Amino acid sequence: MTRTAIVTGGGRGIGAAIAKRLGADGLKVAVLDMGPTDETVAAIKEAGGEALGLEADVSDEGSVNAAVKQVAETLGAPTVLVNNAGILRDNLLFKMTHEEFNKVLSVHLGGAFLMARAVQSYMVEEKFGRIISMSSTSAQGNRGQTNYSAAKAGIQGITKTWAIELGKFGITANAIAPGFIETDMTKATAERVGMGFEEFVEASVKQIPVARSGKPEDIAHTASFLASEGAGFVSGQVIYVAGGPKD
Repeated sequence: MTRTAIVTGGGRGIGAAIAKRLGADGLKVAVLDMGPTDETVAAIKEAGGEALGLEADVSDEGSVNAAVKQVAETLGAPTVLVNNAGILRDNLLFKMTHEEFNKVLSVHLGGAFLMARAVQSYMVEEKFGRIISMSSTSAQGNRGQTNYSAAKAGIQGITKTWAIELGKFGITANAIAPGFIETDMTKATAERVGMGFEEFVEASVKQIPVARSGKPEDIAHTASFLASEGAGFVSGQVIYVAGGPKD
């Protein structure tokens, strides 16, 4: 059986790497993003896979429900969900606005909730489901990221709750917590702290036991495992993909 996956924020970075990997694994892939999805979709198709690109705002209930419905009608019942969409609105606590706080939570945490709620009925019907959500080492706290840290810690909580609620239907829920990964988002962080990206990478690598930075493909490998048939006894876990031990 060829299963269908949805990857949010799949237009670039970690999301694009995961979408391409799932396509290579033989899944049909719906790539959701607020921005362009053409490159990711084209790469999957060029490799012999089947893919669909959709513009969707994961923080908007109507947008989510319409996108999931279109995916089901076009590619088939979505039984693998990767919650990867995210934004940054970094600021120190005394500078952070209520809007900046709420916006980050509404995309990361609210988006994961809306997407999972929209796909779970398809998973229950198919008696198979894999929900994989992106957390972060920032869940343990990170300067200038009150909103992001809260959202990424929240991802861990809802993941464990979904594992408990949905397990009896053949559905697993897990979170991946990336450490330092070279993406556009980490470039934005470097700019925020006033460092060049190469300098920022070099400084970060000094703190990583495996002595290198992470790449989007490192996260994609982990997502591939968690999405697989063989990962059915792994649920409610937070896997830190950070080049060293994290709690």
